[in-house]
Amino acid sequence: MRHGIVILPQQPWAEARRLWSSAEGLRFDSAWTYDHLSWRTLADQPWHATLPTLTAAATVTEMIRLGTFVASPNFRHPVPFAKELATIDDIAGGRLQAGVGSGGTGFDASVLGQRALTARERHRRFVEFVEGLDVLLRQETDGPISFDGDWFTAVDARMVGAPRQSPRLPLLLAADGPKGMALAAERAEGWITFGGDADDREQWWADVAARVRMLETAEAQSGRRLQRLLTLDGASGSALESVDAFQEAEGRAAELGFDEVIVHWPRREGIYAGDENVLFEVASRF
Repeated sequence: MRHGIVILPQQPWAEARRLWSSAEGLRFDSAWTYDHLSWRTLADQPWHATLPTLTAAATVTEMIRLGTFVASPNFRHPVPFAKELATIDDIAGGRLQAGVGSGGTGFDASVLGQRALTARERHRRFVEFVEGLDVLLRQETDGPISFDGDWFTAVDARMVGAPRQSPRLPLLLAADGPKGMALAAERAEGWITFGGDADDREQWWADVAARVRMLETAEAQSGRRLQRLLTLDGASGSALESVDAFQEAEGRAAELGFDEVIVHWPRREGIYAGDENVLFEVASRF
């Protein structure tokens, strides 16, 4: 089982630097940050930009994989985003991975004055976004890249050169429905799930299991097996409430076939609040 940690982009870099460096020192396999312009109950609190944060994290780490958790087309276009990702991947020495989702209906969906989209429209936009990133990040031609869709257009776009990873940096799609999972099975290397909104722990795990079965159907149809990543902090609170709670959740994830479990660095209060000492003890057992 691999282990990932999410570090929310809230601290000034003088403090955040310690967290990213410590994540590697604690032997986490991956470290992530949210790709939002602001987020839910933390909208009135400090919130730094994602890509500069990952760039800075790349310069203070050496081995740990870094990623977006997760990016979306709510405020991103595949052409500049792909170029930024490829540049960070070069700085990181080929350690970047892109978690990508369809985009929710919260702050990011309206902050730029966008109209509200239907679920069908968000999925169609998601497909174009992923297809565009897939083509751009591969850079399989020395010439310009063009595409013309309903949501995104590229006219003679150029990338930064040959990808740092082959055939490109990994795409990991967050999806909870059959269409999104089919897209992941076709285009991505991995699948991310947050497990649903149930407050009851057993119901949350039942929802996770149902999503896994749905993914297995998509995998069978595509003939591909995806890496499976699960954030453990959706089940009625933080999975780091105790060492025993984490180990139980990790075991249940393993039984469902997950390859990586992800937790959030404990915050002092509010959402994901917890004790860093529990995190340190959990990490000591990796």
